Formats: sequence, C-alpha cells, structure tokens
Amino acid sequence: MSFRTGHVGLNVTDLDKSKDFYQRVFGFTVAGESQQDGRRSTFLAQDGTLVLTLWQQSEGRFAAALPGLHHLSFQVADLAAVRKAEAVIREIGATLHHDGVVPHGEGSSSGGVFFEDPDGIRLEIFAPDGGGDRPAPTSGAPTCGFF
Repeated sequence: MSFRTGHVGLNVTDLDKSKDFYQRVFGFTVAGESQQDGRRSTFLAQDGTLVLTLWQQSEGRFAAALPGLHHLSFQVADLAAVRKAEAVIREIGATLHHDGVVPHGEGSSSGGVFFEDPDGIRLEIFAPDGGGDRPAPTSGAPTCGFF
C-alpha cells in the first residue's frame, strides 16, 4: 500500500482574502464553493486537480507553538518558477522570511522562498535547483525547520 497527499484543507479567517492570496501566488483556480451551517469553503485546483480547500471557520492567527501543521511546501520545476512566485509575494506584501530565495542548507542545490499566508500559515515554494546564489540561513536549522 502506498500513500500520497490528496488535497490539504486549511482553516482561514477571511475566505475571500485567502482565496485571492492563493490564486495570485499559486495560480490556483476555483473548482467549487460551498456553504454549510454558516461555514463557507472554497476548493482550489491546479490543472483540474483539487489541491487546497479553504474553510472560513477560524479566528486569530496561526499558532506555531501548538501541535499541528509546521509548514506547507509546494515544489516547482526550477529557480525561475520560484523567482516568479517570489515577485508576486513581494508585490502583494505577504510576510517573507530570509528576504527571499535561499538554499535548504549550506551547500544544498535545492531551496526556495519561505513566507506566510494572510492568517500566518507558513508556506514554502521550492525547486531542486532553487538554492539561488545566497548563503543558507544561519538559524541553526534547515530552512524547512526555520520558522
């Protein structure tokens, strides 16, 4: 038996704001929307495949100190795709960590950009060759564990 991630469901505070964010940064399209018991949700897809479901049913900000999601990571083909996403992240003013693209670790060819969505959910867009020309962060942990 083997497993792979189907889609990911995230709780958000403002569905419209989050939907716009994920559409702009990732290029996802709306595959459907729902409302049940006063809770709204949006289903986001890429190339016809469901990737992310957003549920408007939360208050506050993402709590990194509590058990649960550490970060959500998305792989792209190459550094050019990472840089394209970084430009959008900067344009919309999202919280960006490490001031842009960094390698996953010292000497690593893989790397990417680390940032937050409107609710503070930690995200990564990386590529196998996405380390760029910058040094690895010196937080004492790999970038996937830097938050």
